[in-house]
Amino acid sequence: MRTTGDRIRHALSFEIIGLLLVVPLAATGFGVHLHDVGVVAIAAATLATLWNYIYNLGFDRLMMRWMGTVHKTLPVRVLHAVLFETGLLMVTLPFIAWYLGMGLWQALLMDIAFAVFYLVYAFVFNWSYDQVFPLPKEA
Repeated sequence: MRTTGDRIRHALSFEIIGLLLVVPLAATGFGVHLHDVGVVAIAAATLATLWNYIYNLGFDRLMMRWMGTVHKTLPVRVLHAVLFETGLLMVTLPFIAWYLGMGLWQALLMDIAFAVFYLVYAFVFNWSYDQVFPLPKEA
């Protein structure tokens, strides 16, 4: 399994790179001021960073218990990303609606766009991270 330091490096690099990509894309795509999208994205990233650490630790522990390994196949990676984004969506939706002063439907559309972006981004990032920082053979 990964060390605490490795998990912290993973979570922070995931969020920093994600913010650098998503803020300008969302501001342009939704016609919202860069500052407002930045505040929403930073708040969501802070929540996501905490969720990322807790979720990945729990997911890996369950994998180890049920499968005897934390090496993820393609279907497991897809499940991993979908469950992560679903959990995060439940927390961020009310915040987006409140902060941007929009209805829940509009906030849901924005949140779904964020979730789709991060769903694809999480898959690519996690696969790349495992290539750059491979798991030990005994994991």
